[in-house]
Amino acid sequence: MCNDSQVPVQVLLYAGLFIFSQYLVSWLHLPLPANLVGMVLMLALIVCRIIPLSWVRAGARWLLAEMLLFFVPAVVAVVNYAHLLLVDGWRIFSVIAISTLMVLGATAWVVDKVYRYEMSRLNRE
Repeated sequence: MCNDSQVPVQVLLYAGLFIFSQYLVSWLHLPLPANLVGMVLMLALIVCRIIPLSWVRAGARWLLAEMLLFFVPAVVAVVNYAHLLLVDGWRIFSVIAISTLMVLGATAWVVDKVYRYEMSRLNRE
């Protein structure tokens, strides 16, 4: 199990990777957001076993557990656009609902495929 003192260090690792990704995007003039480049870099580091998954797991779990905290300012900012919600609110909320269902469906499909692949690999061994 992971020690709680490792979480801040792991979150700092994520922050450092994001700062490096921002630098990389501006230096290479990439047409991608820095957070996407950072995720690809983190994936590459984990897949190539340069960074063990255990080094970043606890920080990722903490960030996911506290995700609602990061969205509170965005929800509070919606109050400033009440007139927009009164006019086109149903369109905005329907787009949010449909896109959420699409993401949930795609995630479930990918998880199912990976689970079946892992089970078939275990059965072969």
